[in-house]
Amino acid sequence: MAQELGVLNALDVAKTQWYHFTAIIIAGMGFFTDAYDLFCIAVVSKLLGRIYYYSPGSARPGSLPPNVSAAVSGVALCGTLAGQLFFGWLGDKLGRKKVYGITLILMVLCSFGSGLSFGHSAKATMTTLCLFRFWLGFGIGGDYPLSATIMSEYANKKTRGAFIAAVFAMQGFGILAGGIVALIVAAAFNNRFSAPAYEVDAVGSTVPEADYVWRVVLMFGAIPAGMTYYWRMKMPETARYTALVAKNAKQAAVDMSRVLQVELEAEEEKLEKIVATSKNSFGLFSREFLRRHGLHLLGTTSTWFLLDIAFYSQNLFQKDIFTAIGWLPPAKTMSALEECFRIAKAQTLIALCGTVPGYWFTVALIDIIGRFTIQLIGFIMMTIFMFAIAFPYNHWILKENRIGFLVMYSLTFFFANFGPNATTFIVPAEIFPARLRSTCHGISAAAGKAGAIVGAFGFLYAAQNPDASKTDPGYPPGFGVKNSLIALGCINFLGGLLTLLVPEPKGKSLEELTGENEAPEEDAAAAQPGNRAGQV
Repeated sequence: MAQELGVLNALDVAKTQWYHFTAIIIAGMGFFTDAYDLFCIAVVSKLLGRIYYYSPGSARPGSLPPNVSAAVSGVALCGTLAGQLFFGWLGDKLGRKKVYGITLILMVLCSFGSGLSFGHSAKATMTTLCLFRFWLGFGIGGDYPLSATIMSEYANKKTRGAFIAAVFAMQGFGILAGGIVALIVAAAFNNRFSAPAYEVDAVGSTVPEADYVWRVVLMFGAIPAGMTYYWRMKMPETARYTALVAKNAKQAAVDMSRVLQVELEAEEEKLEKIVATSKNSFGLFSREFLRRHGLHLLGTTSTWFLLDIAFYSQNLFQKDIFTAIGWLPPAKTMSALEECFRIAKAQTLIALCGTVPGYWFTVALIDIIGRFTIQLIGFIMMTIFMFAIAFPYNHWILKENRIGFLVMYSLTFFFANFGPNATTFIVPAEIFPARLRSTCHGISAAAGKAGAIVGAFGFLYAAQNPDASKTDPGYPPGFGVKNSLIALGCINFLGGLLTLLVPEPKGKSLEELTGENEAPEEDAAAAQPGNRAGQV
C-alpha cells in the first residue's frame, strides 16, 4: 500500500480555487508574449524587404534575400531551441521559480532591442535584429518547460489538463494580438503618411516613416511580459520541487498551507523514506530511465518535431500562401504600408477563425476525452484537410473559391490547436519524474523547435514556384506550394502513427504516473494490520 505525501495529495484533490486562475494568468501571459514575439515577424518581413532591399529600376518591390529571410524568420527559433534545453535543465537544478524570472527579463530586454536594431546599412540592421531575436528566442525557450511544469505541479489531477492547456491557449491570443497590433500601427501610419502603389511610384511607395512600423510592432511584445514580472516573483516554489527534489518537506508544507489556506503537516520522516528508494534516484542517462520512460520520451519528441514542421511553416509563411492563391493582390499594386496592413488582416482572420477556437476546445474537452484521443484526431484531421487543399490546389486559386480556401486552411489550424499543438506541450509536463520533469519537457520542446526550424527554412525554399522565372528574387526553383502542402500532409500522418507511443495521463496524479510519492514497499507492508516486527 503506497504511503503518499500529504502535501502532494492535498494538491491533487484540491478544488479549483483562485490561485489556480492566478497561476494560469501569470504563466499564460508569458506564452502570450512568446507567441506574439515568434509570429509577429511574419507580418513585417515583407515590409523589411521593401525598406532595406529596394533595387532601383526593378519591376517588383524589394524583398529579403533568401539567406536574410531565413535568418530573420528562423533565428528566434534557434534561440528558442537552445533556451528550452538550457532552462529546462536549469529548472530541475535550481528550481522553477528561480529561473522563471530570468527568462522574462531576457524577453523584455530583447523585445525592446529588436525594435531598436541599428546600423548604417541593411546588412548591419538585419545582423543586429537577428542578434536580438536569437536571445529573445533563448528567453522564450525557457518559458516552455518552466510554465508547463509549474502549472502541472500546481494543478489538481481532475482538471490538470485543462489548466495546462489554458496556459498554452494564450499562444492563440498572442498570434491574434500580433496581427491586430500590426493592423492598427500600419493603418495609423498609412492614414497619416499615405503613399502610391509601387507600380505608380517605386520610390514613393515606401515612405521613410514605414521604418517605425516594424519597430513598434516588435517592441510591443515587451509590454505584456513586463507586466507579469512582479507576480512571477511572488509565486512560491512548487511543492513537488520543494519536497521531491529539494527534499524540504517543511518548506513545501508552509508554502502550500498558504496557497491552499489549510494546515498541512510537514511529514519529514515520510519524505526521507520516499526519496531514499532507488526507484526515485535514477538519472536521465540511466538504464532505468530508458526502461521506464525511453519510449515516452521518443513519443513526445518525435510527435512534437513532426507537428512543428507543419505548424510553423504554415504560420510563418502564410503571406506567401495568400499571395500564391491570389488572396493578396500583387505586391506592385500596393504601397509598403498597405501590403503590411493586408498581410496583418489575413493573419488576424486565420487566427480568429481557426487558431484561437481550437485552443479553447482543447481546454474544454481534454480532461473529458483525454490527451491521446485529441492528439490522434488532430493529426488525422490535419492530414485530411491538408490533402483536401493540396490535391485540388488549382481549384482553390480561382478567385470565386478563395472563401472556401480560407475555411479549409482555417480548419487545419483548428485541428492543430484542438490537437497535437496543445497536447505535445501538455503531456511531457505530466509523465516524467519531478527531478527530470523540466529537463524532459525542454528536450521534447527542443525537438519541436528543431521541426520548426526545418519548417521555417525548408518551406521557404520548397514552396517556391518550379518555374525559375516565377520564383522570388534570389531563390532557386522549388516544389511549389501544392507539393509542399502534400509533403506537410504526409508529415501529419506520420505524427498520428507516432502518437501511439504517448501514454494517457488523464485523471492520474503526477506521482501515480511516475511512481514517486511512495514509501518503500517493506515500510508500507509493515504499516498494514497483522504485520508485526520480528515474526518468523
